[in-house]
Amino acid sequence: MKKKLDDTSYNDLLENIIEAIRSKKGESITYLDLTHLNTTISRSFLIAHAGSTVQAKAIGEAIEDQVKNKSRRKPYHREGYDNSQWILLDYGDIIAHIFQKPFRDFYNLEELWADGHRTDFAS
Repeated sequence: MKKKLDDTSYNDLLENIIEAIRSKKGESITYLDLTHLNTTISRSFLIAHAGSTVQAKAIGEAIEDQVKNKSRRKPYHREGYDNSQWILLDYGDIIAHIFQKPFRDFYNLEELWADGHRTDFAS
């Protein structure tokens, strides 16, 4: 069962994921706050992209390692490592999406969830 995080734990988790993405040179990090929407599967999305399957996989693994070591959390669900075109890591309140650039452009989650409050971070 997914447990809602308090604000401090949530912010720590968010910072750990962003730090892991940056450590592997993930690009165009976007945060979508979905808390004000009634029909969401998560509190927020964190989206970034990579230049290759190898980099996408490395970013996903870095997120898992960083969050496990610093926040003592494992994802509730993980998928996409087989082809590493779109890796999804579900931490309950935050779902991290790591794409290869063409797949990020194609699925365009930022537009699909345009009602969310968007924040772009420097890579």
